[in-house]
Amino acid sequence: MSERNNFIDYIRIFARSGHGGAGVRHFMRNKLTAMGGPDGGDGGRGGHIILRGNSNLWTLLHLRYFKNVLAENGENGSKDNCTGRDGKDIIIDVPLGTVARDEETGKIEAEILADGQEYIWIRGGRGGLGNGNFATPTNQAPDHAQPGEPGIEGWKNIELKVLADVGLVGFPNAGKSTLLSSITAAKPKIANYAFTTLIPQLGMVEYRDSKSFCIADLPGIIEGAAEGKGLGHRFLRHIERNSVLLFLIPADSNDHGKEFEILRQELRNYNEDMLQKDFIIAISKSDMLDDELKEAISKELPANIPHVFISSVTNKGLTELKDLLWDTLNKPVK
Repeated sequence: MSERNNFIDYIRIFARSGHGGAGVRHFMRNKLTAMGGPDGGDGGRGGHIILRGNSNLWTLLHLRYFKNVLAENGENGSKDNCTGRDGKDIIIDVPLGTVARDEETGKIEAEILADGQEYIWIRGGRGGLGNGNFATPTNQAPDHAQPGEPGIEGWKNIELKVLADVGLVGFPNAGKSTLLSSITAAKPKIANYAFTTLIPQLGMVEYRDSKSFCIADLPGIIEGAAEGKGLGHRFLRHIERNSVLLFLIPADSNDHGKEFEILRQELRNYNEDMLQKDFIIAISKSDMLDDELKEAISKELPANIPHVFISSVTNKGLTELKDLLWDTLNKPVK
């Protein structure tokens, strides 16, 4: 299986929780009791479908063939006030950052952000009450019991949004994969052609005093990504969670300011909330620049966004970049 196919960040499934078992209409009858009272038991609850966070998972690959998720029905009640067994729950382990939606409405129904977090996504139907529950002083022999509630069914979407502190944003070949391999232990595939990075690559940046933060190299975008060109929404979905966006612009760009504005406009077209994040600009491949060229490039960039010149090959500026990222991630909340 190719690397591209190993990263699955979207799954469509048909899900149905279990039906509740029926309550029973029954009256006590034995050799000592000819006309006993009602003793019909309750039905068991239908099985839930539960999502559980698992920090050891980084993709939805294990759910690739998980197309129909059908929870067990609850058992009917029985005589002697015996309650039916609950239907067995189905637990689906998912990576952190998973969002579950109803396909028809698009509504987010669950969001998993912590390891071990369990969320009852689709509840099983309640079991019906047996006739023993309906006895009153004036009606000591109720002749009815409740059916169980039906389960809930429908087409559902499970999607993964990568959890990282810093998201790398840039056109293909901006040097994102090279930067990631230089400052983290990640080993992304690197080559000189568009869309080398087809899947998000995560890496931990080791900082001073045993501190660290997570950075994600995400698939490159082109003009029109928000309308679905290139890798489109598959890429943009993953940067929604990053608190800092690091724009990587190569030193040999024809117009550094324009390239930044194109990238920012793509984010605006997709979701204006993206513009509320902290931005940092890094000019990559800058080992051959002299001070005069750096000054000229600086004048092209927005004055209110911090920038740094780096070279992943010579490690120039990488310490300064890590300092800037750490300070931005940990700045006091206003």
